[in-house]
Amino acid sequence: MKRVMLIVAVAVGMLMGLQAEGMGQGMHRGMGHGKMMPKNYRMVPMEKAQILQEGPAKMFCPKCGMTLPMFYRTNHAAKVDGKMEQFCSMHCLVEEIKSGKKVTDIQVVDNSTLKFIPAEKAWYVVGSSKPATMSKMSKYAFGTKEAAEKFAKEFGGKVMPFDAVLKMAEAAYDKEAAMIAKRQAMMAKKGDQIYKKMCKPIEKKFTTAAEAKAYIKRNKVCGDLKGKPLQAVGLYLKSIGQ
Repeated sequence: MKRVMLIVAVAVGMLMGLQAEGMGQGMHRGMGHGKMMPKNYRMVPMEKAQILQEGPAKMFCPKCGMTLPMFYRTNHAAKVDGKMEQFCSMHCLVEEIKSGKKVTDIQVVDNSTLKFIPAEKAWYVVGSSKPATMSKMSKYAFGTKEAAEKFAKEFGGKVMPFDAVLKMAEAAYDKEAAMIAKRQAMMAKKGDQIYKKMCKPIEKKFTTAAEAKAYIKRNKVCGDLKGKPLQAVGLYLKSIGQ
């Protein structure tokens, strides 16, 4: 009974102390609109999410490990050294670009249709009152300028083409990456606690949180762990595998 109560206490602490998986809620309160927006706005039902990458970890962002359908409205995808990868955000896309790998065929979710479209043809609304993903500034893409302008009229923000938004994300990357690293380090510490209380010993080493989360779910070594606690354990296992 004490063990169960302790596990519940840890899970509640995760829910109260962290805003979303990793740093999914972003770092703002409505970008000047004075109110906290719903945390689940970016999430879509599993059956509506297009998953373009393959493999056992296909449901997770390969850079930060966050669950893709939970942040689907800000998802990007690209061919990385010829292999399709899907990211929770433009920030993680930029991280891959900065890695030096060959990144081509960049795509983004059209928030009007929830389908992927070529990013170069998309119009983005930057800095709306809707929550950001891995960034201070929210970035939502649309297939037409008219759709983007309609969204901006309702929720605020500036309508911009892909090239301009990418340059903005690249310029902000270093500062935002440092802030994200601090938050993920905090999550990894919580993940250490959860791992020791809920998981069977795992000998395998992981280079990404996505790989760790996929292994946990596939082998059921941490019970029915999911959401923020699963993300925390994934980050912890990545931290000790490096």
